[in-house]
Amino acid sequence: MRIILGIEYNGSAYYGWQAQAHACSVQQVLEQALSNIAQHPVTVLCAGRTDSGVHALEQVVHFDSSAERPLQAWHLGGNSHLPNDVRILWAQPAPAGFHARYSAIARYYRYIISNRATQSALLYQQTTWCPQPLDAEKMHQAAQALLGEHDFTSFRAQGCQSKSPRRMLYFITVYRQGDQVIMDISANAFLHHMVRNIAGVLMEIGMGKQPVTWTQFLLAAKDRKLAARTAPPQGLYLGGVYYPKQFGLVKNPVFAQLPDDAKRFDDGWANKSIGL
Repeated sequence: MRIILGIEYNGSAYYGWQAQAHACSVQQVLEQALSNIAQHPVTVLCAGRTDSGVHALEQVVHFDSSAERPLQAWHLGGNSHLPNDVRILWAQPAPAGFHARYSAIARYYRYIISNRATQSALLYQQTTWCPQPLDAEKMHQAAQALLGEHDFTSFRAQGCQSKSPRRMLYFITVYRQGDQVIMDISANAFLHHMVRNIAGVLMEIGMGKQPVTWTQFLLAAKDRKLAARTAPPQGLYLGGVYYPKQFGLVKNPVFAQLPDDAKRFDDGWANKSIGL
């Protein structure tokens, strides 16, 4: 039987999602917990791997098991074997043909910047700190040049192994909530460090170090060396994964918090009124 899980985690203590021989990963602790419930080794496959220090509001994974267990056992029982910074949000049986990674049609990330003079003690390692004032409106305006399908060479990590630098960006919204500046972004898929590199560029624009048109220039230049430094991982969250409606996956309440631009995307995706 194939089971789908929604996973929330604080990535501060982990060397990313993927299991590693000499470092603790989110995948490792989740597989250990599920193996205890199944009473046999369990391997999970995720919708998108996250780097060291990156968090998830809702990662989606699937696994196969011959063990017959109620969904509550995978959900609540699994949580009883997990550390406090990793939680299973929900569990459901997988429809035929479902694959956490290959069935996904879009992914959504959130990047949170603590924009105040003093670094937050309460949000330590959960946001990126920027003491210089940021102009969120200019950041949002600059970000709109990235919408659509583009060659994102200027925004990919130097060691990115993707065969193509082209990606389709569905929405990107930058807005302020108190002393936080938040970027919500969704695409069909992301290049390595793409979200953090976009955040780094927009922060330079928000601080007034670069013009609003800099994003357009970088897209055309297709040169990573001309862009800003990669923004820190602490402010990055995998916010959610979109699947075709036929799979009937439950949605994390976080989607209700999206700004209007993101909600319109979500409605359009659900109604199949945009080209995904």
